[in-house]
Amino acid sequence: MNRKLRFGMIGGGRGAFIGAVHRIAAQMDGKAQLVAGAFSSDPDRSRASGADLFLEPSRVYGTYAEMARAEAKRPEDQRLDFVVIVTPNHQHFGPAKCFLESGFNVICDKPVTFNLTEARALEKIVRKTGKVFVLTHNYTGNAMVKQARDLVRTGVLGELRKVVVEYPQGWLSTHLENSGQKQASWRTDPKRSGAAGCMGDIGTHAENLARYVTGLAIDSLCADLTTFVKGRRLDDDGNVLLRFKGGAKGVLHASQICVGDENNLNLRVYGEKAAIEWHQEHPNELVVKFPDQPRQIWRRGNGYNGATAQRFTRIPAGHPEGYLEAFGNVYQEAFRAIAAEVAGEPLPKDLDFPTIADGVEGMAFIATVVKSSKLGARWVKFPKV
Repeated sequence: MNRKLRFGMIGGGRGAFIGAVHRIAAQMDGKAQLVAGAFSSDPDRSRASGADLFLEPSRVYGTYAEMARAEAKRPEDQRLDFVVIVTPNHQHFGPAKCFLESGFNVICDKPVTFNLTEARALEKIVRKTGKVFVLTHNYTGNAMVKQARDLVRTGVLGELRKVVVEYPQGWLSTHLENSGQKQASWRTDPKRSGAAGCMGDIGTHAENLARYVTGLAIDSLCADLTTFVKGRRLDDDGNVLLRFKGGAKGVLHASQICVGDENNLNLRVYGEKAAIEWHQEHPNELVVKFPDQPRQIWRRGNGYNGATAQRFTRIPAGHPEGYLEAFGNVYQEAFRAIAAEVAGEPLPKDLDFPTIADGVEGMAFIATVVKSSKLGARWVKFPKV
């Protein structure tokens, strides 16, 4: 393609955290340009956000439905190539359905929808329309996460036995939502967040990371969700035992009341021959452990890493890459698919980004965790997805 991709954004206006992150990631490589948006459910706020971003006023809309209708009528040389959805969870399905059926590719923040029913319905729409759908589980974009997956795939660890993944944060250790803080308000509101709070917000990241690296599918789980902050309507802490198909076992812990922790996502995978661990707050390193050798620290940007990790490395070793670069890597892969779709060409076979299937899996995880916890932490079979 000899031009930049054109995109619009749903949500992500003034005061939004994740919208700005997506805009940085989408424009990091100079391959896409934001040209339209419905940035808020409040039309005045949407217009003000569009002005902040120096967009043409005629392409700033009061609703996503208005935007879909207007943009679909534009000539081919002006038309959007994709839209980015960065609204709270309960506002994912409607815009995604609308834009897919209007002929647009979609990139959506996680979790994919409000509940599992919506996720399954959206999967059918994606399949029917044939459009590209990308889910931004951004941690899978880290080069050393991809290196970890390659070590598993190539048999360095041998048969997998145990997976331990944790995601402790401390930002909701008080009743922050009572202060009116925007992120806390919607993430702890069951009408906007869904059936789970902490487990839906960051527990899904932990589950997705573990599945991406190991390739293991959950067979059943036993979950115990707790709401420690009095008056809060959703869980702020969760502990899950996992049984994977094939016999491996796992532990998943996610919490937003761990005082002093910031964004401490960690993964450990133990096989019969070796083990690996990756820490999100030190994303450029992968720890590799053998029973008869000193532990090794593999670092991003070095020639000993595999071809996949090297493909997703942006700058030389010693110059840190992290959260934004990983997000950018997801977008980089999405653009390969979208550019092919727009040109009417077959999609590349080596695409590496989270899809609608990952979204359905994530919603099934939330539903099963909530069900298990409500049953008194009983073992529950994971549904077919």
